Amino acid sequence: MKKLGRGMASMWYPIGFTVTANPSAVTLRVNEDGSITLMTGTVETGQGSLTVLAQIAAEEMGVTQDLVHVVSGDTDVTPVDTGPIASRTTYTTGNAIRVAAHRTKEILYDAAAELLKIKPEQMEARDGRIQAVGYPPCGLDIGTVARHAQVVRGEVPMGTGNWNPPTVSVDAETGQGKPFATYVYATQMAEVEVDDETGEITVIRVAAAHDCGTPINPMLAEGQVEGGISMGIGLALTEQMMFKEGAPLNPGFRDYMLPTTMDMPKIDVTFIDSFDPTGPFGAKGLGEPTLVPTAPAILNAIYDAVGVRIRSLPATPEKVLAALQSKEQKEE
Repeated sequence: MKKLGRGMASMWYPIGFTVTANPSAVTLRVNEDGSITLMTGTVETGQGSLTVLAQIAAEEMGVTQDLVHVVSGDTDVTPVDTGPIASRTTYTTGNAIRVAAHRTKEILYDAAAELLKIKPEQMEARDGRIQAVGYPPCGLDIGTVARHAQVVRGEVPMGTGNWNPPTVSVDAETGQGKPFATYVYATQMAEVEVDDETGEITVIRVAAAHDCGTPINPMLAEGQVEGGISMGIGLALTEQMMFKEGAPLNPGFRDYMLPTTMDMPKIDVTFIDSFDPTGPFGAKGLGEPTLVPTAPAILNAIYDAVGVRIRSLPATPEKVLAALQSKEQKEE
């Protein structure tokens, strides 16, 4: 008989890592055609981080995203970045972009002051222009200003920014400190169907609520959550490295059982309305936390369905069936 169960799991997760420094640095340049070149040592690993970083640069410089060209991971030209690890890229590298953009705009404002005859502190970068705050007619195309800065003033409109999250080392005696600058939170609920005759488990639905600050790109953020849930389902139910005398028995994807699209349940994603004042435009991070609550939520749902706790992963049908038989024997 197939029995229905529901389970929940909550988590908190730090952004970045502690013990050692966690800096990012970027270089941002405005070209004479009004485009932006963003140089960063971080790289894209499939999560869409370069898209988000381009969005942050575009918003800061007042241009559309299509005008931002990202140079990534080229150690000949890009400054050092700690890397796309520890769910830190949006938060740490994004803040570095804001610093670089501020320094770049200072150069542009000084150049524009000669042309517009207004003070630099009265200017803003908006809609592809350097213009008077609150009075768009008094302004110039950002490319024109960049050309004047470079050709007339001899000053390249370029800024380098770096950012290292502020932390406090842990006191060995008291255990107090601040190892991370910010944290994210999430709760996921899983609904599963368990066949008590075979031990087979089917995940029917997962509902996920995440606090990642303000999402820079909501569509990418939703895809990140869905991807994390798919990994969590694999962790919970199918993925297991098997060894014999130190050699892997399932080194390929034919025998290492990853979930496919056919194994994915209905997923409902919600982002909690949140704003982190220390992050770029209120953002924190999202990467690894999308995976963390999934497996425990599924295991709790299995317990709710058939009353057995599976304490080692993955929760295979064999383990579930063995636990049910052991439970039955104890009851008898």
